[in-house]
Parts: sequence; structure tokens; C-alpha cells
Amino acid sequence: CSPRLCPWPSPLLYLYPVPRQTLSPMTGPLDLVFVIDSSRSVRPFEFETMRRFMIDIIHNLDIGLNATRVGVIQYSSQVQNVFSLKTYFKRAEMEKAINNIVPLAQGTMTGLAIQYTMNVAFTTQEGARPLHKRIPRVALIVTDGRPQDRVTDVAAQARETGIEIYAVGVQRADMNSLRAMASRPLEEHVFLVESFDLIQQFGKQFQDKLCAIDACADGKHGCEHQCISSEGSYTCRCRTGYFLNQDEKTCTMINYCNFGNHSCQHECVSVLNGYYCRCNDGYTLQADGKTCHASDLCNGIDHGCEFKCVSTAGSYHCVCPDGQQLMADGKTCNKCKSGHIDLVLVIDGSKSVRPQNFEVVKQFVNQIVDFLHVSPHGTRVGLVQYSSRVRTEFPLNQYKTAEDIKKAVQRVEYMEKGTMTGLALKHMLEHSFSESEGARPLSQNVPRIGLVFTDGRSQDDISDWARKAKESGIVMFAVGVGKAVEEELRAIASEPVEQHFSYSADFSTMTHIVDNLKLNICPEEGKGETEIRSPCECEALVEFQSNTLAILENLTEKHILLPLAQMTARLEDLENQFANKK
Repeated sequence: CSPRLCPWPSPLLYLYPVPRQTLSPMTGPLDLVFVIDSSRSVRPFEFETMRRFMIDIIHNLDIGLNATRVGVIQYSSQVQNVFSLKTYFKRAEMEKAINNIVPLAQGTMTGLAIQYTMNVAFTTQEGARPLHKRIPRVALIVTDGRPQDRVTDVAAQARETGIEIYAVGVQRADMNSLRAMASRPLEEHVFLVESFDLIQQFGKQFQDKLCAIDACADGKHGCEHQCISSEGSYTCRCRTGYFLNQDEKTCTMINYCNFGNHSCQHECVSVLNGYYCRCNDGYTLQADGKTCHASDLCNGIDHGCEFKCVSTAGSYHCVCPDGQQLMADGKTCNKCKSGHIDLVLVIDGSKSVRPQNFEVVKQFVNQIVDFLHVSPHGTRVGLVQYSSRVRTEFPLNQYKTAEDIKKAVQRVEYMEKGTMTGLALKHMLEHSFSESEGARPLSQNVPRIGLVFTDGRSQDDISDWARKAKESGIVMFAVGVGKAVEEELRAIASEPVEQHFSYSADFSTMTHIVDNLKLNICPEEGKGETEIRSPCECEALVEFQSNTLAILENLTEKHILLPLAQMTARLEDLENQFANKK
């Protein structure tokens, strides 16, 4: 490999016209994705130069299924996948596809393009080789303007996943934005070309960069989280929320409670990138998130109520959800034992939720589990968390008892990043409800229920995957809080939409969700073999809906402490609704 052609730290890496020459093919396999700016500021003849630039680089790559794979993305105000890493393995096919690109000619959403590159283009589903094969993942971003969205955070996330980013700016491009996007060291990953006429000459410099020695590639570095290669050597780095140990290889999560400034009255619980306060049994956390107050009898004793405990003056009594009766022991409720569903809960773990509210969501999940008949042949439960990426916390077939599920929920760690709801719906449909992850075959007519909880606007498109989920027979519920967008909730929810989506202004005013989730419908009968259905199977879905409502009420009482008069009025309103339905 030849040395770099131009020195740093000059603010511009100028490329001047040189005679056209034939370059030898680059050695070693890569997964290379071009991310090309096709905003309205790129004039037609300039875009033609970018086509030639991509084709010239491809001609100097060893293209093939087991060699270098190439994908192309163009972006403006939206992102368009021209072809993915798995589409073509011949130069001629790639060249034809590049020549057929029609520019988008809109804005310049570079951050959105980087998000798509990380979450879609470099996935194994789109043709990227698995990370354990250590095939370098390289993104080459070419832009002529200043981004209209933020690039710093999303570019850092992309680099943390192992993507090496080269940023090439042409004439009007903003140098600060290029530096924010590119991998380190910047002098080897940032280029500014003074005109589109010279961009083709960048191919030689790019070849030199890809030939650099990667001291992390042999896998012998021993870094627990990240290996950073530099000048034939390497250093280890930890992910955000961790610190590097004295061995300079392993990482330990930062315990924010040990800093001594948390002010928690009872107990401080450290989580990734933060902490939250927790009260002892019989106490409730106050609105300040720090202090605790003694609770009523239901919270202060082991009341044993299967469903819900209601305090009265100096005493308490147990109640059951609608449709169930309190048994002679005054504690348990009769249930439909043969009912069963496949339930996948998809919960928002974005940074806007905050650690304290995320713990409330986990408790909400566990109280739903308390009222399901969990067993291999009964109800199965799966949990998915999403932010800028999607993570299966556990599939439908992992846990066989409610107790095991509840313990697994308590171990779930808060992601705290973006809000890719569309990616989460895609994951739910393609993976969570697959038979390999425990969903019963459609021929068995077991209701499939998906419940999506979000508190913000999705950073990607949800419409296609929401539609596909419902078309596949999944009954979709959408629960939104805070900055959640009603249009998105409606797109997720099943018909009738009004009965399948709920919204609340914030976590402290969730009681009206009770009305929106009060449903009494069953999924369509499965197609194929006719079978006699137990009425309990329909009751299982109704039971799930009713219990969810009651749990939300219970959480409100324990965590929000609404005035008694407001709660009494709310209960009276619900009783009137039930009377009208009867």
C-alpha cells in the first residue's frame, strides 16, 4: 500500500487532476456501503460525476460473495436503498444499477442516512457478514452541504457498532460536520474535495486508507468491549456507562450510587448511565423521586390478594377483575384455565423514558404476567425492548412459568438511546412471532397479541411493518405516553382503532387508558382446519385486556397517589359505562 498523498493538519485535502491510471484491485474482503448525497444542491452533471466515482472504486475491488460486497444508499430528506450488500456480486450488475439511479433532489438529512446505514444496511439480513467473522464494515459518505439534522450522536453510535466511516465533502461541505461523522484518526478519514470534477481522483486515496494495518483484526487484543487500532498498535475502550479497569482490557459498569450525591431516602439503585431511588416495602416513592412515604395497609402487609387489594378504614379487602368472582378464601379469583394466547410486549427503552419511569413500565409488565396462565401449553410471553436498535429480552419459548418471566423482567437493563419503532415492529413480526422463537403455528388458532408501549415519535417509518403485522393476524395494541404521536399509535393499532390505542400526556395521568383498552373482541378464526373452540380462548383475550386495565389502575394508585376524590369519580364513571353496556 502506498503512503498518504497529502499531509495533515491542512484544513482541506485538495485533490488535483492527474492522468487516469489503472489501479490494482484491493486485497482482503470488505463490506462497503456508499452513502451518497442526492439533495437538490447536487446538480445533474455533478451527480453524474459521483456515479463515475463509485464505478471507478468498484472496478478496483475484488467483488464476490466471499470477497468484497458493496451496497449503495442515496439520501436527501429521505433515505433510499439503491441496492444492498446481498443484491449483486458482479461489477457489471452494480454498474448498471448505479447508472439507473434517479436523484431524490430534496433536503440533506445526513443523520437519518447514517441511522439507516447502522440499523439496516449493515445487518446480516441485508448481506453484512456476522461480526465474529471480522470482515471490516466500511461506510463512505459523500456530501456537498451542511446536514439539516444532527449527526454527532448517531455517527458515534454507528462507530461503536464497528462501522468505519470515511467522510468526503465536496466544495460547499461543512468541515465540522465531516469531522463529527468520521472515524478516528480524523486525518485518515476526512477528505474535502474542492470540486466534483476532482472527486474521481479520491479513489486512489481511499484505496490507500483501506490498506492500512488493523492491529485489532487478529482478535488477540483481549478488549472486553472495543478495540481501537492506531499506527500498528491498539487501545481498549469501554462503552458509555463503563470504565476501563487497571488491566486496560476489561470494563466495569459505573456505580452512580457510590458517588454519594443521590439523596435517596431509602435505597439507591445504580443502572447503566444513571440511577434511581427505591423505597422499602410498605412505602411509596414521592414525586421528587427521592423521598418515601408510608403506604396504606395493602402496601404494608402481606395481604395475599391474587388480583387487587383495596384499603378501607383500618382494614382491607380483595377484589377480582370484571368477569371473575372472588373465591371462598377471600383471596383468589376464578379463571378460565383453558384460555391461552401468544403475547409479545414491545417496550420503549429510549432515553426520553428515563430510568425511574422505565422501572414503572417493568412493574406494569410483571403485573400483567401475574394474571396470565403461563405454561408451555397455555399462555406464552415474550419481551422486546427497542431504542436505536432492537433487543429480544426473552422469546416466547424461553420461560415456562410466570415467576421465571417476572425475574427476567427485573433483570432487563434500560437501553437509553433513540426511538426506532418501525425497526421494533419489523423485529416483532419476523422474529418474535416465528415458530423458532416459540409462537404456536397459525393452524392452532392461538391468538397472537402484540402490545407496543412508546413515549415519543419514531425516528423511522412504521406504516409498512404495522400493516404487515396486522395482516399476519396479530392483534395490535398501542399505548402512548408524553410525546408519542397519535397518528403513529393509530397506524399500529388494530381495528377498530379507537379501541386498540391509548394515549396519556405523561406517566402521572395514565388512568384514562383504562377506557381505551376495555375491549371485548377476539381475533379472526385461523384459516385451514376447522376445530371446536373453547369459549375460554376468547375469554383469554378479554381477560388479558381487562387485567391490563386493572394493572394500570393499580400502578396509578401506588406510584402517582391521585387524590381520593378523583379516583372515586373515575371508578363511578367506569361503573356507569359497565351498566350502559349491560
